Amino acid sequence: MQRIEFPLDRDHVELHHLLKLVGVADSGGRGKMIVASGDVRVDGAVELRKTCKIRAGQTVQLEGIEIAVVAAT
Repeated sequence: MQRIEFPLDRDHVELHHLLKLVGVADSGGRGKMIVASGDVRVDGAVELRKTCKIRAGQTVQLEGIEIAVVAAT
C-alpha cells in the first residue's frame, strides 16, 4: 500500500479537496465522484460525505493508497 503524508496547515480540509491536493484526483469534481463511489475510508469507516472535514491525525484510505494527515510543523 502506498503511503502519502499530507501536512495540514489549517484546522481541516474537505475530503474531496484532500484527494485533489495529494494527486489522487485531477479535480475537485473527480474527488467528489471517488468519494460517492463508496471506495473511500476515513479511519477505517466508509465515508460518503464529500465535504467531510478531515483533521490532523486522521487517515484516509482508497485504492491501495493510505493518506496520513499530519499537523504541519
